[in-house]
Amino acid sequence: MKKTTNLGKIKSRAHGYRFTVGRILELVVALVFLFLAGRMLYLSISKTIDGQDISKRTAAIYRRNTVLTANRGTIYDKNGLIIAQDSHTYTVYAILDKTYVDSNKKPLYVQDKEKTAEKLATVLPLSKAKILKYLNPKNKNTFQVQFGTAGSGLTLTEKKKIQAMHLTGIKFMETPSRLYPNGVFASNVVGYTVSQNNSKTQTTELEGVTGLEAYFNKILKGTNGYETSMVDSSENQLPSGFHSYKAAKDGDNLYLTIDSQLQSALETYMSKVQKNYKPKAMTVVIENLKTGKILAASQRPTFNSQTKAGISKAGSNLLVQSSYEPGSVFKILSLAAAVNSGNYNPKSYYRSGSITVSGSTIYDWQKSGWGTIPFSQAFPRSSNVGMVYLEKKIGAKLWRKYLNMFRITHKTGITLPGEVSGSLSFSSPVDQAVTSFGQGVTVNVMQMMQVYSALANNGQMVKPQLVEKITDSSGKTIKSYRVQKVGKKIFTAQTRKVVMQNMKKVLDKEIGTGHIYYMKGKDFGIKTGTAQIAKSTGGYMTGDRDYVFSVVGITPTANPRYCIYLTMKQPSKLGSGAETILAQIFKPMMSRLVLLNKGDKSASAVVKVPKFTGMTYAKAKKTATSNGLSLVRLGTGSKVLSQKAGAGETVSVGSTVFVLTSRKISLPDLTGWSESQIEAYASLAGIKLQLSGSGKVKSQSLAQGTVVKSGTKLKVELKE
Repeated sequence: MKKTTNLGKIKSRAHGYRFTVGRILELVVALVFLFLAGRMLYLSISKTIDGQDISKRTAAIYRRNTVLTANRGTIYDKNGLIIAQDSHTYTVYAILDKTYVDSNKKPLYVQDKEKTAEKLATVLPLSKAKILKYLNPKNKNTFQVQFGTAGSGLTLTEKKKIQAMHLTGIKFMETPSRLYPNGVFASNVVGYTVSQNNSKTQTTELEGVTGLEAYFNKILKGTNGYETSMVDSSENQLPSGFHSYKAAKDGDNLYLTIDSQLQSALETYMSKVQKNYKPKAMTVVIENLKTGKILAASQRPTFNSQTKAGISKAGSNLLVQSSYEPGSVFKILSLAAAVNSGNYNPKSYYRSGSITVSGSTIYDWQKSGWGTIPFSQAFPRSSNVGMVYLEKKIGAKLWRKYLNMFRITHKTGITLPGEVSGSLSFSSPVDQAVTSFGQGVTVNVMQMMQVYSALANNGQMVKPQLVEKITDSSGKTIKSYRVQKVGKKIFTAQTRKVVMQNMKKVLDKEIGTGHIYYMKGKDFGIKTGTAQIAKSTGGYMTGDRDYVFSVVGITPTANPRYCIYLTMKQPSKLGSGAETILAQIFKPMMSRLVLLNKGDKSASAVVKVPKFTGMTYAKAKKTATSNGLSLVRLGTGSKVLSQKAGAGETVSVGSTVFVLTSRKISLPDLTGWSESQIEAYASLAGIKLQLSGSGKVKSQSLAQGTVVKSGTKLKVELKE
């Protein structure tokens, strides 16, 4: 009986506990409900949370903001050939996380790794085994992987090839880039761009760093647009939602004065000299002096604009950002001033060799001189003493006036960043005397080109220019650069005639310093220069190579139009002399200018590529030859199946066009081919190309005569 009573008490007590807990839970639920109801009431009235507007915050969640990126403007040469254009590169990556699926549970990750690796290996310069290693990382929780440098920098063509494979889980990241199809091509003048992150728009944009790319950065860059719309949770645009749109404004285009054919030839000759003699620095400019238009310009050291090879050593733009003592090429100014001021008598004589000025002795480059000679020989013999005598006759005050009229120490204002103004020491009689032969005065290359322009315009200088016109993205011209006169007329037509006669005498074998530049039947005049290099501690360097060697040539002599000016600083090897080195660039380029002046289009011409596809190879070859093009056949077939460059594309006369005639292709000897040639060949043949280095083809991994097919891997080493 006692046990039954205790059991009843226990049951009664348990029932009481359950009742109490239940009541507590009911109370908690009620309080939570009241809290939530109160919160909802508060939110419905105040419409804010933590100080933020709820409606705006909700809208932001379902608002998609897209930046519409503007394309950077294209840079063309004078004939419309592309020098720099907007492009994009791509990085391929693979998603491995198996939880990454779409709303229908369809996998968005890599499913078949074997197949994926096998397919990617036909495009990427990686083996199937190497790709599989990337696809099977040690960390099993890895969400996605990239394929190192081999998977980055892909072209649009390569991206499309991979996309056509329809590989699940393979994605791409896009990066804006700049395409410079010519490689080493006026690189320090044109400049280059880098990709920079815009923190405001969270986009990557191209910014000009040097050269014309930097100077015209704002014009080339354009203005980004935007698109804002309301979307649902699946990122689909809501039909009744808010929508705002502003189109991007693409950048404007630059048409340069540069002639691609002259520029390419110049780069070839300069590279050869650089390789053989290794000067510390070298500059060359070719200009139409009548208009001031620069037709070609380059320097060494330089770099490959596309690959950026050599960019760490390329340094500044030597044409405007570096000043130097010009040496004897400056005697053109001295002679012009003496003739124009009536202080030049070619028949009077002076004692050459040396002259004393205020206790300081100034020597000719040949210290013993040439005895007593007429002033008519002072310029062609490049006599320092003769120039000092002329400076003394002119008088320091008038000589300084002429230097001012020639705009010495004044910037030209050419459209390149960082131009230096140069300097002039003119306080003492010795300072004044040595300026007559280009010492004690520093200039930049473009200042000298501006001075030389006076010889083509009867004493009137014109500003050197690199840009012909600017067009908008539709091709409409929005600005044209006309001939711009600089200062007042400095000398007369008669003075110009005397100076040009003296420049022609420099080629004379008996009295001239530049006979090595002489070319039979070619009408031009020159002036040579050998300028000492000042030491930072004072005085000048004394080594036999420690000079800035130079030559300027102008054609024709009766009515000057074209000019080429070369400088070379401290060559490591002199060989048979600095003039012999410079002549390797000067003579072939001057020959082109002589032809150009005669109206020979072969010196500078472009042509539109005909449509060869569908023609027999024999007919295509005949058509190519008649248009000044060289045809290279891939395959042994008799009919052209496809071509590279494309029909209608503008190219320089003499360019190579590749045509495909059959699918059975034997590999030729590629030695000496340019980067653009080998890439065009590989693209047409379907070869998977792996390039290293820069310049011309040095070696190839597959021997000449090897039969290749689409997907064949070929490694090619380039060397400057």
